[in-house]
Amino acid sequence: MRKRDILTPIGITLGFIMIMLAIMSKGGTAGASLFLDISSIFIVIGGLIASMLINFKMEQIKLTNKIISEAFHKNDLKLPELISLFIRLSERARREGLLALENELEEVEDPFIRKGILLAVDGIEPEVIKDIMNAEITAMEDRHYRGRTLVEKAGEYAPAWGMIGTLVGLVLMLNNLQDPTALGPSMAVALLTTLYGTVLANLVFVPMASKLETKTEEEVFIKQIIIEGVIGVQSGQNPRILEEKLSAFLPNDVKDKQEEQEDSGFVGEKINEA
Repeated sequence: MRKRDILTPIGITLGFIMIMLAIMSKGGTAGASLFLDISSIFIVIGGLIASMLINFKMEQIKLTNKIISEAFHKNDLKLPELISLFIRLSERARREGLLALENELEEVEDPFIRKGILLAVDGIEPEVIKDIMNAEITAMEDRHYRGRTLVEKAGEYAPAWGMIGTLVGLVLMLNNLQDPTALGPSMAVALLTTLYGTVLANLVFVPMASKLETKTEEEVFIKQIIIEGVIGVQSGQNPRILEEKLSAFLPNDVKDKQEEQEDSGFVGEKINEA
């Protein structure tokens, strides 16, 4: 199940707030207005859009909103819950057979788990199941990479267009040295375009691309655990052995927490027996 990842909007908002506070702490509201220049916005945003249209196909451009929205969501599937699911499936498969797992699929939301269990129920060989599910992982990585590239390129192009705006502003300034009133606006274009491009790249696009890459790595990791769980259920592994096998993927802090809960439960049973 997907949930909103509030850290992305919080980080972007906090970054812009800190920049505005830094500006207003020196120049107040009037100083903040000096950092708004329509010409600079046209150069950076317009140039960025033009570069993206040249670099990518229309099919990829249409996916921009979907790709960016991925940075604002996270997968809520937790490893302990995933392991508990496969233990339950393993127990039922050993008790009632693999065909009984079809009834369990009604409660499973993850399509990758559903696909793996259905392949197991259909009696597909374990190696074939691994090949099919690994092929799906590879295809997912490729899709994510192509989508992430769009954000990464935006992070590359934004500072470049900021520099182009700087050059435009310098040309205008040098061409009007005889008119002192033109120096200020021309210099504003020269400096603000670099500021806009750098902020967009380092506060929005580059961190967002990095987050998308981390999400892909996490999804691949979870899917590898799912493959191990599916193969364990199909092969009829003892639920306890399967639990130990899948628990090897848990971080140490989660393992320690589970051990503490098990120990406290064991002590509670002893007290009740006494």
